[in-house]
Amino acid sequence: MQEQIHHYLEHLAEEEDASQNTIAAYRNDLGQFTTFLTNYRLPLLPDGPLSWDDVDSAVMNDYVLDLKARSYKSSTVARKVASIKSFFEYLFEEGFIADDPAAQLESPKVKKLLPKSIRPEDIERLLAAPGQSNSSHWLRDSALLQTLYATGVRVSELVNLDVGDLALDRKEVVCGAGGKRVRTLPLYLKAVESIALYLADGRPDLVVDPNEPSLFLNHRGQRLTRQGLWLIIKRYVQDVKIDVPVTPHTLRHSFATHLLNGGANLRVVQERLGHASLSTTHVYKQMSNESSAEITMDGRLSRRRLE
Repeated sequence: MQEQIHHYLEHLAEEEDASQNTIAAYRNDLGQFTTFLTNYRLPLLPDGPLSWDDVDSAVMNDYVLDLKARSYKSSTVARKVASIKSFFEYLFEEGFIADDPAAQLESPKVKKLLPKSIRPEDIERLLAAPGQSNSSHWLRDSALLQTLYATGVRVSELVNLDVGDLALDRKEVVCGAGGKRVRTLPLYLKAVESIALYLADGRPDLVVDPNEPSLFLNHRGQRLTRQGLWLIIKRYVQDVKIDVPVTPHTLRHSFATHLLNGGANLRVVQERLGHASLSTTHVYKQMSNESSAEITMDGRLSRRRLE
């Protein structure tokens, strides 16, 4: 049974281009499910299920009841059920099982929360937080904050950028190189200037291995991690005293919200964010439109009242 899980996780990485975080979550969920199966007892299966073909809809329903009995949040149960449904769909499509016992399995309803963004004036303060210092770390921080907000990329996409992904002469950066969500994103002038300054005066001081391809480096000269990026943003949020919770993903939400409020087409924002479905992007339309911001080519935020 573990062999099929291994193949499925490989499928997620190679065919579905799933992130390492997604794969880790699925591995954990499937591990919990196999533990449940090991302890499961039925009159017809006194030793527990021997193969995936032994799992039927009754077993699936009992598993969901077991999850609910553990007082998991509805969102957690829904995610675990989604993992199991995806896994059994894979087993069925690949011919490992004759029927899909999870096909009719229902997930608990989860109230979707609107993504959070921050005000344009807070964005301006945050982008200015690294200051005008020539410190290599401050130049890096300025470049990564400008890039993050200029493109709306995911945190994993930002830290995976390589120097070779840049085309500063065209004011562009290629995001997701080597995966299925590759897209070329425009950079406004302020972001281009910040990145160019970092490449000229900041990154050379951080480099340890001259063959290191990573764009954003930590103090050891290695690729900046997601955790490292989060700590950088957390520090600047505290420095400028933004009084609402801010994570790296908040800048992605703010990018999308400000573009839409500034009159951008929903399809354009979808392409910028790399959403597979337009419905995923449409959630930003539900957010407040009392004020708006456009990202101008010189990197400033222009605000106007929507009529």
